[in-house]
Amino acid sequence: MAAAFRPPKQVLPLQALRSLVYTGLGGSGSTCSRCPLGAKRYLLTDNIVKLKDFQHKKVAVACNLPGTKETYLRNLEEKLTQSKLILKEELRTLLHLCESWDDVELAKNVIYRYHAENRNITLGEYKFGPLFMRLCYELDLEESAVELIKDQHLRGFFSDSTSFNILMDMLFIKGKYKSALEVLIEMKNQDVKFNKDTYILAFAICYKLNSPESFTICTTLREEALIKGEILSRRASCFAVALALNQNQLAKAISIFSQIMKPESIICTNLNIMIHIQSNMLKTLIDILKDATEGNLSRFVKKHVFSEEVRKQKQLEENRRRTDSLLAPLPLCSAFPPEAVVTAGTSLEPGSPAPAPASPGRQPRSCVTFF
Repeated sequence: MAAAFRPPKQVLPLQALRSLVYTGLGGSGSTCSRCPLGAKRYLLTDNIVKLKDFQHKKVAVACNLPGTKETYLRNLEEKLTQSKLILKEELRTLLHLCESWDDVELAKNVIYRYHAENRNITLGEYKFGPLFMRLCYELDLEESAVELIKDQHLRGFFSDSTSFNILMDMLFIKGKYKSALEVLIEMKNQDVKFNKDTYILAFAICYKLNSPESFTICTTLREEALIKGEILSRRASCFAVALALNQNQLAKAISIFSQIMKPESIICTNLNIMIHIQSNMLKTLIDILKDATEGNLSRFVKKHVFSEEVRKQKQLEENRRRTDSLLAPLPLCSAFPPEAVVTAGTSLEPGSPAPAPASPGRQPRSCVTFF
């Protein structure tokens, strides 16, 4: 019954993406190959999406439906044509019966009619928004979800943060970060209250966009949250720190990082390393790295674990030190005139000007990437 009711080909794309995308900041996606016991990391957990619960409910509704699904849909179409009242249970049943784009199109028309008839009845009313978003999540119909959530005629129908969060998570998994940002802005314009999951999604979206505009949005939302007395999660703050580092806003990254409570996680440790690298605080950095490589520590003492980006930085520094130690004994300056000493990998034609000497400043910073 379940296989006949919900064709697998309709749910594989988005679910496959959710199962394959690895995210190093606890983001949307997937079984982490680096974690013990196949731990999963999501931006939005299954406790919020509740996709499996929704699918089980669909099977139960289909089994208990009097008559056939086709007859039920045809009766609703007649109600729309005759301008008859749409009942709450009828809409709820319809959303659980949808299994194709055509079914969702009918559901959209029923939603418009239902909302027009019940626009002023909101107190204690059943929230259909999350139900519709789970349906779009299952059927890979994020465009339909965006269309309805931004429609001013349905203002108030998606009055809960869960609807917006599920849609942003859906768009994030598919890499549609600009659309996800538009949904975030729409959520703010509709005065829907942000919760901790919203801030994680918002900062993750801004991090993926990695632009001056997204950095401004991220910092503005964060400052507004702090003014309101909101307590931002460590995951959200880590996204903000990583974005600040990528935007070369070192002072801001340090400020945000200093306000993270309990920064003992692997991600916080790696961000701290990147901050020290960009700050050129080599002495403190060496101490941290030395502590992490001590082999005589007890196995009960927690050691630092570094991300791939930090390990690359460590390798580059090690290669540079080895090169310097090899070149130090060579009397280059005394054996050759200054114009004869050129950068490795360059060739000078007769009469061509010598290349400009490298600036003595810091090494170029590397982009912080967790996805």
